[in-house]
Parts: sequence; C-alpha cells; structure tokens
Amino acid sequence: MIRNIVFDMGQVLIYFHPEMFFDRMGVPQADRPILEREMFRSVEWTQTDRGTLDEAGAVEAFCARLPERLHGYVHTMVRDWWKEPLLPVPGMAELIAELKELGYGVYLLSNASSRLHEYFPRIPGSEYFDGKLVSADWKQLKPEREIFQTLFREFGLKPEECLFVDDLPQNVEGARFSGMSGIIFRDDVPRLRRELNAAGVPVKV
Repeated sequence: MIRNIVFDMGQVLIYFHPEMFFDRMGVPQADRPILEREMFRSVEWTQTDRGTLDEAGAVEAFCARLPERLHGYVHTMVRDWWKEPLLPVPGMAELIAELKELGYGVYLLSNASSRLHEYFPRIPGSEYFDGKLVSADWKQLKPEREIFQTLFREFGLKPEECLFVDDLPQNVEGARFSGMSGIIFRDDVPRLRRELNAAGVPVKV
C-alpha cells in the first residue's frame, strides 16, 4: 500500500526553464544558445547539483568559456535567479494539500544546489512537506540508487510504501529500481491525478 508520495521539484512543483530566465533578463536571442550550452548543459551545472562545486567555481568556469558581454548574465543566473518570483506548476499545491488531508506523507527529492533550502518555503504547497532531501547536501544525484536509499534511511520510509513523481523517465526508472513505484509527470496535473488513482491513491479526478 502506498503511504508516501515523493516529488521532484523542477518541472513538477515549479517551472525551471532556461528560456524563462533569458526572457526575464532580456538576453538577446543570438546569445541564448551559447548560454544554454555552456551553462545549463555543462558538467559544472551537474557538479553544483551534486555539491562538489560551489557557485563561485561554477561562475568562474562558465565565464572562462563565454565572451565578457555575457558574464553579467552568468552571475545573475547562478547567484540570483531564485530571488525572482518562482513560477509554480498550476494545480500542484492543491494536490499536495489534498494528499496531506488524506493522510499521506509528502516528501521532496530534488537534484539541486543547497540554495534550495533558501527558496523552498516560497514554493506553493511547501508547507505540507514532511521532509526534503537535496542532492547537493549528500553529494548524490538521481537516478543513482544511493540517493533513493538515503531518502528511505533518513526519513524511515519503506520503498514499497512510496510513490515517486518526476518529469524525467530516467529518474522514475531509478526510483522503480530502488523499490518504489513511479509516475512520469508530463506537465498535466489532471493526468497525474488519474495515475495516482490507478496506483491506489484516492485523490479527486
């Protein structure tokens, strides 16, 4: 029986798209592909999520590969993006509140830097979470098996009683490999509700 629902954050609770940040900062269209490639698709970005590289080191690495005219954007995106209004996924806060009303445990498992602790309270629905596990704090990443085992151990959870919701198939596969159930979130809360129902979680559909 499912007793706990574990959520990813980016593209599940809030939107986190490079284009969204580029629009907010007014990055010229011609410069967007290089910023996305050299920042968001870089090893250093993953290292910040793993907690093996700090923000200063990431900024230094990005700026070393980018023309000087883009350095200001780099600093803003790495150090200050979270100070801007967060864009919640519509309907998720209501779903999380309903899960708590039904008596389910609600947890977060996110590949993110330790900065997440500072902005998490601003995410709608965050007040209902029973716990959160941030990859950078443990130097582990989804979909590696170790991070799921850490989640179970730290919060005293049984894998067979947990269901994981993530937008990336490889992370859901990793969750299933660790013993959890898993659902791929496709930016469709009504569909997620139906899939939760099918898994035995009686939310409204």
